Amino acid sequence: MFGRPTGVSGSFDKTPDVDRPQPTIAPPDPVLGEAFGRPDGESETLQRDPNAGDVVDDTPDEPADPWRDPMSGVAMDSPAVAVADAVAPSTPGPKLGIRDVLMGGRVHGWALATLGMVALLIGLAGGLVGRWTAEVVTPLNSDSVTLNVDDSGNDDSDSATRVSRVARAMANAVVTIEVRTASSGETGSGFVLDKSGYIATNNHVVTTAATDKNAKLEAVFADRTRVPARLVGRDPKTDLAVIKVDNVKNLTVSTLGESSKVEIGEDVIAFGAPLGLDKTVTSGIVSAVDRPVPLRPDATSDTDAVINAIQTDASINPGNSGGPLVDSKARVIGVNTAALTPSGTSIGLGFAIPIDEAKPVIESLIKTGKMAHPTIGVSAATVRNDRVFGAQVRDVAQGSAAARAGLREGDVITNFNGRAIEGADELTVAVRTSKIDGAVKFTYWREGRTFEGSITPVSDQ
Repeated sequence: MFGRPTGVSGSFDKTPDVDRPQPTIAPPDPVLGEAFGRPDGESETLQRDPNAGDVVDDTPDEPADPWRDPMSGVAMDSPAVAVADAVAPSTPGPKLGIRDVLMGGRVHGWALATLGMVALLIGLAGGLVGRWTAEVVTPLNSDSVTLNVDDSGNDDSDSATRVSRVARAMANAVVTIEVRTASSGETGSGFVLDKSGYIATNNHVVTTAATDKNAKLEAVFADRTRVPARLVGRDPKTDLAVIKVDNVKNLTVSTLGESSKVEIGEDVIAFGAPLGLDKTVTSGIVSAVDRPVPLRPDATSDTDAVINAIQTDASINPGNSGGPLVDSKARVIGVNTAALTPSGTSIGLGFAIPIDEAKPVIESLIKTGKMAHPTIGVSAATVRNDRVFGAQVRDVAQGSAAARAGLREGDVITNFNGRAIEGADELTVAVRTSKIDGAVKFTYWREGRTFEGSITPVSDQ
């Protein structure tokens, strides 16, 4: 198939094939021939001879003559006016001196007179301004000033304010209480109860003195007299305590009032040693009453109580604790105990134990050194939802007053002894302010229904 034909020795068969048609060149397309062919009458090639070189025409161009060129445009020629040569700048002349101005005759006389008048007017105006400012602005220093001093004093009681009169009456009845150990010191306040030397204060003020036998307990009076004190008794459940000083003569005794008659908006004065600053007095008003305030144990106190507090905006800070809260008649209506201080300083929310609740505790501590409290034998937690809010019973002690009254775990106490209960702290206050062995009415919620019952608190001793 791919071999040479017979009789062929070369690459192709050279025998002419006259029987087959031979290829011919067809005439070009007329359009292509006109675009790419030679122009008519031209027989030479269009390609330039590469060896011909550049053809340079050395014939100089004739100058253009617009007069002979009928196609030339209109043009402007230079004007036939002579131009003056530029003048070189002259050098500045000599400067005028005072002699030239005044005596050289180079300045006119009326010009000199005008300059003189202007200078005179400027000087006159400056003098007037200086004189005026000297009279308006007074000198900074003077040796003729006498200070006006009133040395009549404030002996007239009518001229003294109510706060100052109360401060004067209570000053000697308030003491500063200091508890010191080998490594620390604590400061609180208190007030004298009677001539024999009993002093009321807070339990958290004297906790260290009660728990550390080497602690030193002292009472510091208004005249800075320091007297050793002894702990009479304390009650962590109400945060109250009583100490006693011996052989102190001429004690100023506090007058106790009735906290049940205190009204919201009433003026009050707080005494004490806030931040260790003794003999400090702050004033304000009663901003609320019957405010349940929980007091929890910490590193320096074993107090675990909920007080039924008098709320005041009189500044109370650490160190005021145990001092008296006094009404406008210098009567003690509360014991300064706590302050709401998220920033560490007073923000106008201080709390005091009402004196009506403090008196039985103080009297019991003086008599026996301890205090018995009513209890019903339950633990509770605050509950608030769309069905009920109050103090929900979490646990009932076997054989307790609550068990005998029929209370069960899950019951929600909503009223106790006539006081609406909105949380566990209010139930604690309501129970503690009731009487031992005295029947109390209460209301509770159970499984969607409300019931009433009677319970008799017993002593916790």
